[in-house]
Amino acid sequence: MIELLQFISYLLTIYVYIVIAMAILSWLIAFNVVNTRNQIVHMIAELLYRLTEPALRPIRNVLPNMGGIDISPIILFLIILFIQSVILPNIAKLFI
Repeated sequence: MIELLQFISYLLTIYVYIVIAMAILSWLIAFNVVNTRNQIVHMIAELLYRLTEPALRPIRNVLPNMGGIDISPIILFLIILFIQSVILPNIAKLFI
């Protein structure tokens, strides 16, 4: 069971990197550094959007409008950090 919890922690860490990649790509698109008309950029952006939007949408729905600043990835990082540092270790203690 401990191995399963470690695997879940690894998956959450990978998801954090995916959210970071989405945030950086959205900044690059917003500042016209990359062009979404490029097929590869569009495919990468679409993949990252589909992977991150299901977790970010509920957070965005709860947060008030902050004038164009999106802090939902930060809230998601805090939630994942809470899961990895509090919830998973406490579940692991039950099986030791």
